[in-house]
Amino acid sequence: MSTDDANRRWTRSMPDAYERHLVPVFFRPFATDLAKRAATLRPSRILELAAGTGALTSALLTSVPSASVVATDLNEAMVTAGSAREPRAQWRQADAQELPFEDGEFDLVLCQFGVMFFPDKPAAYAEVRRVMAPQGSFLFNSWGPLASHGFAAAFQAALEQSMPGTAPSFLTDVPHGYSDPAAVIADLEAAGLTPAATEEVTLKGTAESAASVATGLLTGTPVSAALQGHEDAQALQATVTQKLTERLGTGPVTAPMTATVYLAQPRV
Repeated sequence: MSTDDANRRWTRSMPDAYERHLVPVFFRPFATDLAKRAATLRPSRILELAAGTGALTSALLTSVPSASVVATDLNEAMVTAGSAREPRAQWRQADAQELPFEDGEFDLVLCQFGVMFFPDKPAAYAEVRRVMAPQGSFLFNSWGPLASHGFAAAFQAALEQSMPGTAPSFLTDVPHGYSDPAAVIADLEAAGLTPAATEEVTLKGTAESAASVATGLLTGTPVSAALQGHEDAQALQATVTQKLTERLGTGPVTAPMTATVYLAQPRV
């Protein structure tokens, strides 16, 4: 499996750690924000891409209770976990670059922190345009630079201090590697979509401890694959956790997190 494939796929063991340690801190605050924005569009047929374990899915069903929601994810493990946690939505495994839906089937397509994982972003956006109704909308967000995410920046620094020269660059390359709005807008336009609004949003996340953040990132993301080949993987995890705690402090920890929210529509 290539590095790109490894960065896109989650193993069966990851969703539990992702849901337990990362969703409440990283994703739920932005899910609430995105769901409120979705409600103002008054959609009736919603498609969610890269739904993960359903943080945005649940927020959508609360904010837009009259809408039908189809939640998809590339990874079977995420679909299994998400459908168990949020059974009110219809769940399907799907690749955003080859969506198994009819043309014009949805009036709103959403994606929370998933577009960064699409290998061919214009191709995925073209699929979004295809399955959207003529007056539909595409609403999504993408993380800002690594330095703008207090937890991720501190974790990466702790990781590099613990694994000098060999620290995995997943966070820098993928979640925070698509942070230039100009690049995002160019990809949207290449797919026949017109950006209607772009807004930078900074929210605060609160974790029960730095150790919880470390556990989530070390075991609930593809970072875990980089540690599996080390004989001293457990010792490395302990070292990263200790160094992250030194950076963030003990007890509950809070940090700012910045993302950009995009709204796009089909080009007429």
